[in-house]
Amino acid sequence: MVALATIAEEGSFGRAAQALGYTQSAVSQQIAALERAVGTSVLERPGGPRPVVVTEAGALLLVHAEAIRARLEAARADFEALAQGRAGTLRVGTYQSVGSTIVPVVLKQLREDWPGITVELHEATGDQELLLAVERGALDLTFTVFPLPPGPLDSRTVLDDPRVLIVPTDSPLANLDEAPPLRELSDVPMVAFKDTCCRDVQLASEHMAAAGLRQQIVFRTEDNGTLQGLVAAGMGAAIVPRLVVDETRNDVAVLPIGDQLPPRRIAIARHNERHRTPAADGFLECATAVCAAFAARPG
Repeated sequence: MVALATIAEEGSFGRAAQALGYTQSAVSQQIAALERAVGTSVLERPGGPRPVVVTEAGALLLVHAEAIRARLEAARADFEALAQGRAGTLRVGTYQSVGSTIVPVVLKQLREDWPGITVELHEATGDQELLLAVERGALDLTFTVFPLPPGPLDSRTVLDDPRVLIVPTDSPLANLDEAPPLRELSDVPMVAFKDTCCRDVQLASEHMAAAGLRQQIVFRTEDNGTLQGLVAAGMGAAIVPRLVVDETRNDVAVLPIGDQLPPRRIAIARHNERHRTPAADGFLECATAVCAAFAARPG
């Protein structure tokens, strides 16, 4: 089905063969075998300059083709790592709040406990593209938010990150010890992350609505520093996971929300069918220990 998907993308057997590194006859043989297996044509071959297109049966098969191709890419990554002796190299996905707080401590601890492991960090705004990279074998594991979307990945939760309300220091709310009932904030202008940042943004919005908060969002951003800068400038308040907050800032006040909202559950995800290297196990052990120590800190 990889050949079928490539023909659908390229529009011809010749270009598909070139993209795959096969001969055109080899691609034709694969399609013929596929059509014999399903008992019907999967491609329409109009001839001449017109592109080859998939039939209805072919389109149905293509629904499964992406998952199959991801599995093949993951397997290829495993074999390359084995052949090149890269068992000590680990490709890890991370995003802003975790990358600035948890990851540096994990890497420091990893260097002490597992000096033979080399880590390559891959950063993204949110975790969607990182999870896809793990599925395709481009990453060995990634920080993410639990629960995972459906797919061939599993995860270990390493930290519950409580949500907090941040307000400018000259706001009347800054004098409180904790956030008021969330429903009382429905008239307060709010700054929020873009919905495309990560899956947790949508999850948090659903929890806020369930708590009676109807957000009046005036600005959206995908950058942690920009969000806090907007709050400090008096543009609005914000509800964010605690790790998002820069503890060195003195121009915003941070108010605990308590059990009004569930915490963001930070996890580490990896492919449940790929070879699991000692390097990956070592990283997971270090991350779990670091996050446990982080959660035990006062405040």
